[in-house]
Amino acid sequence: MEKIYEKSVKLHRRLRGKIRVRSKISIKEREMLSLIYTPGVAGPCIEIERRPLSVFDLTSKWNNVAVVTDGSRVLGLGNIGAEASIPVMEGKALLFSELAGINAFPICLRTQEEKEIVNIVVEISPIFGGINLEDIESPKCFYIEERLRKRLTIPVFHDDQHGTAVVTFAALINACRYVGKTLEDLRVVINGAGAAGIAIAHLLLQGGVRDIILCDRAGILYSGRRENMNKYKIMIAEKTNRSNLKGSLEDALIGADVFIGVSGPRLLKPEMIRLMDREPIIFALANPVPEITPEEAYEGGAKIVATGRSDYPNQVNNLLGFPGIFRGALDVRATEINDEMKLAASYAIAESVSRRDLERGVIIPEPLDREVVVNVAERVAEAAVRSGVARTELRKGDIRERLRRLLS
Repeated sequence: MEKIYEKSVKLHRRLRGKIRVRSKISIKEREMLSLIYTPGVAGPCIEIERRPLSVFDLTSKWNNVAVVTDGSRVLGLGNIGAEASIPVMEGKALLFSELAGINAFPICLRTQEEKEIVNIVVEISPIFGGINLEDIESPKCFYIEERLRKRLTIPVFHDDQHGTAVVTFAALINACRYVGKTLEDLRVVINGAGAAGIAIAHLLLQGGVRDIILCDRAGILYSGRRENMNKYKIMIAEKTNRSNLKGSLEDALIGADVFIGVSGPRLLKPEMIRLMDREPIIFALANPVPEITPEEAYEGGAKIVATGRSDYPNQVNNLLGFPGIFRGALDVRATEINDEMKLAASYAIAESVSRRDLERGVIIPEPLDREVVVNVAERVAEAAVRSGVARTELRKGDIRERLRRLLS
C-alpha cells in the first residue's frame, strides 16, 4: 500500500493538480471578443433575466456539477480538513469529466458547521446544474442533504450514501440471479449504520427486499433502542428488523442470506458465515481493509463475495453509478434525483452484465466500462421523466450522441 501512496504523491507533484478549465472557443478577432464579452454578452444576460430557465441554454449551468466537501470524513482517513481533501475532490471531478463529459468543480469548504455549509452551497448554486456531496461525516451529511434538497431545484446527491446504495443493489440483483434467490425472500444483514448503511437499507426496501437488519457497534438496531442512536437510525430502525430482534452481529447472521459490510476491517469471521443460510452472499465493502477477505469468506462457505477493492473480483465501486446518474439527470434538467432514478440506475448497472457472462466472479461490470455510463444515463433520464421531475424530454439516442460529442 505504501508503494502506491508514494507513486501517487509523485504523480500529483508532477501534475500540480489533476483538472483545469478550458475555453470552448478561441479569441483571435475583435468581433469574437465583442460577442463573448462586452458589449454583446449583455444580450444573453437580458434574456436570462426575462426567461430564467434559458440559463440552461445560454450558459454552462446545464453541465456543471459542484463536488462539495467539508473534509470531515475523507476516505478512511477521517477528518483531515478542506485542503487535504482537495486531491480526492479533484479526482472525483476528473472522473465526472472523463466518463460523463461533465464540468465538475471541487468545492472544499473550511467550515464544518451544518447550517453554514447549507447556506454556502445555496448561495453558489446558480452556476451549477447539480450538487454532489462528498466525504461529509454522518449524521451531519443527512441533515445537509435534506436541507439542500428542500431549498434547491437542482439535483443534490450525497454519493457516499446513494452512489454506494445504487451500486450495492446492482450487485445484489445479479448475485440473486446467480444463486437463484429472489429479492423478496432475502434476509439481509447490513453491518454499519452510518451514511452508506442507512442508504443501502432504504434503497433495498424500495427495491423489494422486505427483511433487513442493521447493526452498528452497539449491536442490532431495533425500534426502541436507546444506546448509540440518532434521528436517522431511529427512522430506519422503525422500517427494518421486522421481528424486533436484539443482540449482536452474530445473532443477526443466523439464517441470513446476505451480509453487507460498510463498517470496518476484519469484523466478519468465517465461522459467522457458517451460521447463514445456504449459498450465502458476502459483500465486505470496508476500504482499504474489508470486513473479511474473499479467501476467508469462501473458506467460511460463501457462494459469492464482493469487496470495495480493485484487486479482487466484483468491486462495488461508486464509479459505476455517479457519472451516469448525473449525466441522465442533467440532460433532462431534473429537479432532483429520486428513488425511481436510483433504482433505474441499479437495474441499468446490473443488466450491463449479460446472463451469459454472469458468474461467481462477475456479478458487476468493470468500473471503467464506458458503456455502463450510457446505460445508466438513459435509464435515469427515462425514470426522471416518468416520475415527473424532468423539465425536458429527450429522444431515443440523444444521450448517447451528446456524450459522444462531449467526450470527443
